[in-house]
Amino acid sequence: MTKVITYGTFDLLHKGHIRLLKRAKALGDHLTVCVSTDEFNAIKGKKAYTSFEDRKYILEAIKYVDEVIPERDWDQKISDVKDHDIDIFVMGDDWEGQFDFLKDYCKVVYLPRTAGISTTKIKKDLGLGDYKKD
Repeated sequence: MTKVITYGTFDLLHKGHIRLLKRAKALGDHLTVCVSTDEFNAIKGKKAYTSFEDRKYILEAIKYVDEVIPERDWDQKISDVKDHDIDIFVMGDDWEGQFDFLKDYCKVVYLPRTAGISTTKIKKDLGLGDYKKD
């Protein structure tokens, strides 16, 4: 079985999120999604509109997602890959090169983002403030 993992806040779920999850799942048999907790978002200087519990609940309902685990800090990626026997780590290509240190533990794939949509854009369009990259 090929296991894939991806990370994100997954706030204000949109088409780009679903496309990422679908393409990540297509790379293997099992997709684990590691979603940032509210506390970790605060450390990153981000504020999600939707609570961690609700984002986790929504992700668990998506047919491409097999497991959802919390992301509590920047340094847990290596232990997540080891503990969950991950074969492929997937992120959007706006993070290109940022997670290459994981190549010692698994394959690293950067997928192209969906043009024209992002949580940051949605929040800006709705006047919800200036948020960091999602």
